[in-house]
Amino acid sequence: QVQLVESGGGLVQTGGSLRLSCAASGRSVNALVMAWFRQAPGKEREFVSLIDGSGSITYYADSMKGRFTISKDNAKNTVSLQMNSLKPEDTAVYFCAADRSQSIRVTVATTPGGYDYWGQGTQVTVSS
Repeated sequence: QVQLVESGGGLVQTGGSLRLSCAASGRSVNALVMAWFRQAPGKEREFVSLIDGSGSITYYADSMKGRFTISKDNAKNTVSLQMNSLKPEDTAVYFCAADRSQSIRVTVATTPGGYDYWGQGTQVTVSS
């Protein structure tokens, strides 16, 4: 069983930055494909970014490319999401997720159904 705990959310002004962190326990992050999703009120959960087990492959949703960076720290067993140039439309609850596979399952990697474990979420609010 894998437990995930997110932290780092908060309130920031447009153009600001936040760094989210996801602490994993029960398994090493280098044995998991890890991802971030987000969900705004009244909307479906949306893919943000993923990183494979080795940390060498990353992928981003189009609207996050160039602004967000996902990374792993194997020593701390964490996955982070650095978010820059934040916009009001980035406001959402951000969730960390893990797929028990070490390799990216291409057909499901950007869908919530492709992940076995979820954190409780952390709120990010970007004011205009």
